[in-house]
Amino acid sequence: MKTELVTTLKRQATRLIAEIQEDRKPVLITEHGRPAVYLIDVQTFDDQQDRIRILEGIARGERAAQEKRIVTHAQAKKRMKRWIA
Repeated sequence: MKTELVTTLKRQATRLIAEIQEDRKPVLITEHGRPAVYLIDVQTFDDQQDRIRILEGIARGERAAQEKRIVTHAQAKKRMKRWIA
């Protein structure tokens, strides 16, 4: 991963954005020698958000199973008919 100074971002934002859009690799921006932000392209960000939503759904399902909040396939199908019909 590429690392750039915040001053480089200020002076060459257009170039950095073009590079990120082209190669889809994030760039770490540092400020005073410390990591400050990551710059990523929109598609990568959207893909990450989709993955997070999926993982959160899986985690909710695992919690429900641990808490014995489960239903049979037939019960789930009956409940879903209200939404699908």
